[in-house]
Amino acid sequence: MGCWKIPREITADAIVSAIKVGWRHFDCACDYGNEAEVGEGFKIAFEEGLVTREEIWVTSKLWCTYHAPEHVKPACQRSLSDLGLDYLDLYMIHFPISLKFVPFEERYPPEWVHDPSAAEPKMELEPVPLHKTWAAMEGLVDAGLVRNIGVCNMNTQTLRDMLSYAKYPPQMLQVELHPFLTQTKLLQFCAQSNIAVTGFSPLGSGSYVELGMASEADSVLNQACVKEAAEANCKTPAQVVLRWAVQRGTAIIPKTSKPQRMVENLDVSGFDLNEAEMESISALNMNRRFNDPGVFCSFMGAFCPIYE
Repeated sequence: MGCWKIPREITADAIVSAIKVGWRHFDCACDYGNEAEVGEGFKIAFEEGLVTREEIWVTSKLWCTYHAPEHVKPACQRSLSDLGLDYLDLYMIHFPISLKFVPFEERYPPEWVHDPSAAEPKMELEPVPLHKTWAAMEGLVDAGLVRNIGVCNMNTQTLRDMLSYAKYPPQMLQVELHPFLTQTKLLQFCAQSNIAVTGFSPLGSGSYVELGMASEADSVLNQACVKEAAEANCKTPAQVVLRWAVQRGTAIIPKTSKPQRMVENLDVSGFDLNEAEMESISALNMNRRFNDPGVFCSFMGAFCPIYE
């Protein structure tokens, strides 16, 4: 269950509802601004005996302002404190973008713009070599604060470089994946490199419409082959797209705060798409990326492409 864009005032209830219907993997991040509320949901679930800590998998992410080695551990500890946990199952570098540090007491989460009160608010880059950030991430494993470490929004060249120096290779890559952005070569590279993959925004454009980064017409759920597969398998279009992702061998983190959708999104294990259905959905690929810093960072006074 993805926790991005769940309003803080309903987050705790959403977490409890998700646990009640069977969700066990929760994808969080400092930047989502609701980790304290996620932690409230966990606390309720633990106290009510719905699950134990060992029965859930909790992921969080290092934000871009904390890439300097001296900031990595405090950032992780802040997430742990907000979540009310002693350890994370997975901690990931959120973006391969290093921004100027913002102290916790000044603003948390710091988001993208360094000083919102400035005459011309903008992102401010602070170059930190990735190998230094990664060494600090490895230190979190040695300290017992996290069980696994990984990266988000990175390409094969970045991963190949990391594998040349990492003491603990990235165990997970999280990237945007859906039928309009299949990233087949990246998945093949990760499989060969023993890196598991999680796809965010597995339903495509839905999360980006309200942000003005996509339109309703961009929905993969409206595609004929998806609708046909849904009818043939007596499932919804969303379930078909999620099943397509699972059959590709990726983890997925669909987000919803609606209990009915939580049940629907979880019910993707009782059927298989046939080869023709898989191929027709994969053929929808147009390399359409909705979450692209090379585009959205330009609105914050910075040109910051990471995929080109």
